[in-house]
Amino acid sequence: MFRSPAVLVAGVVLTWFIAAFLVWPNANVLIQTFFPDGNFSGRAAEKLFSSPRAMKSLGNSFLLAVALSITVNVVGIFIVLVTQYFRIRGSRILFLGYATTFIYGGIVLAAGYKFIYGDKGIVTGFLVGLFPGMDPGWFSGFFAVLAVMTFATTTNHMLFLTNALKGVDYQTIEAARNMGASTWTILRRIVLPMLKPTLFAVTVLSFLTGLGALSAPQVLGGRDFQTITPMILTFSNSPTSRDLAALLAVILGVATILMLAGMTRLEKGGTYFSVSKVSAGLQKQQIRNPVANAAVHIAAYLLFAIYTLPVVLIVLYSFADGAAIQTGRLSPGALTLDNYVRVLTQPSGLRPFIISIVYSALAALIAVGGLLFVARLLQKHRNWVTSAVEYLLHIPWILPSALLALGLILSYDHPNPLVGGAVLTGTTVILLIAFVTVKIPFTLRMLKASFASVNSSLEEAAGIMGAKTLYVFRRILLPIVLPAAAAITALNFNSMLDDYDTAIFLAHPLFQPLGLVIKANTDGAEGVDGVSNTFVYTVLLMVITGVTMYLVYGRAGRKKSKPAAAGGISKDNPPPALVEAAPAESVRVP
Repeated sequence: MFRSPAVLVAGVVLTWFIAAFLVWPNANVLIQTFFPDGNFSGRAAEKLFSSPRAMKSLGNSFLLAVALSITVNVVGIFIVLVTQYFRIRGSRILFLGYATTFIYGGIVLAAGYKFIYGDKGIVTGFLVGLFPGMDPGWFSGFFAVLAVMTFATTTNHMLFLTNALKGVDYQTIEAARNMGASTWTILRRIVLPMLKPTLFAVTVLSFLTGLGALSAPQVLGGRDFQTITPMILTFSNSPTSRDLAALLAVILGVATILMLAGMTRLEKGGTYFSVSKVSAGLQKQQIRNPVANAAVHIAAYLLFAIYTLPVVLIVLYSFADGAAIQTGRLSPGALTLDNYVRVLTQPSGLRPFIISIVYSALAALIAVGGLLFVARLLQKHRNWVTSAVEYLLHIPWILPSALLALGLILSYDHPNPLVGGAVLTGTTVILLIAFVTVKIPFTLRMLKASFASVNSSLEEAAGIMGAKTLYVFRRILLPIVLPAAAAITALNFNSMLDDYDTAIFLAHPLFQPLGLVIKANTDGAEGVDGVSNTFVYTVLLMVITGVTMYLVYGRAGRKKSKPAAAGGISKDNPPPALVEAAPAESVRVP
């Protein structure tokens, strides 16, 4: 392994990158928090406990995390059952409605809900006209944040729980029915227990999403409901309170690690499987009780309306003039293409879009290009060195983005020998580094899966003929995995276009990406033109996301039955792990 010069060079570069941007920034947060002057100090903890604002945000974060774990499971299980398990009329249409959060999320989704349901929102204006005594600010605070994040994060259930449900053996359901079990008993005693491992996983994701929420509390939380991450952002802007921001980030990171460890241990405590030797495909079940059947249909279509209304209104109002947006009254005469012309032709509207495209494209290319050779080495050589490297590369999956961003700020706001004595904080480079860093775990996992799908006899034959390691990689392996690498690049590009959680900490003041501009528009910074620009940005992002997901998943799903070229991977047949696991990375939540 270490005899090849290419491996040695890759090892040196990788060791430097891990030390400079994964290990040291996070270790430095701990040092700055507990050893600010070289000696242990509990001053940050004292400041935290003496700050009612910080303690309240801490409590709000855990409250949101627990509540979100419950509400997301309730709604997520329900939409999966009505689209995949029960025989519901129009289930395919319902699925399309519930899947709208696949194509927009994060700050875009939070801003969309505020424009629709906020104090000056379209729906709120309509309701106030019907009920003059109604409070225009009804959609704010804990309720608004919980509602928006609940509907945003059910995508995890649609991805993972749907696949798990399809694996349930229908013969066990038939056997239970023949023994007199009711529909409810079968669901409660047979189906749901088999889904427990997946439910554990999505519960962890929901809890961690609520714990580290940023955009939804900032946009919809108001003054009365703020969480940890917005407080970290606020405190990090002042040098005198950065130790408090660091301590909050450490608490967030420790809570994340403990939650992952606890749920992993709990999941290992049970075994859930089907006992049938020959499994049968799941068939949809009829709800025999007419009252229950009607109630489920009503609830399903009510949720469909909640999911689709923001998307429909955003698309419609992206074509509306300023008067229609201000009054909330849309008519055929108010429809125009001026908003799209302004965004796509004027520098003020096009600039943030171009900045986001450049950042996303560079980060996606660097992440995939930099890990192609590394992923092959880690997949081929299994020893304690490669295992340690792989664990270190997964640090961004373990720790929240706020902790990673704060670590970069604290570590590189002064000349640092790890980067040649340069100062990175406040430059355009630091955000690019952060984008690349947070995409490393997903990219590494998918590339390893791609290389694992390659027929090993090809490399063995080349080695027998005397080909060197780098030559085999360049001429044989790379052309085979290139289609999968291109798909991973597209997914990474897509997920960073509207990034807000990382950009808000690290973006250069003169080069504001799209997420920050959308957030400013939700605060009314640009007036009516800003609101209409946000509608246009949202539609463009949904189109880009939809096209990307179709190219990566839709075509692969249509042609996955075709035989793959050399070793199991072809242009239209990416590795199974990419098709099944990659969508999770494209999901953006507030």
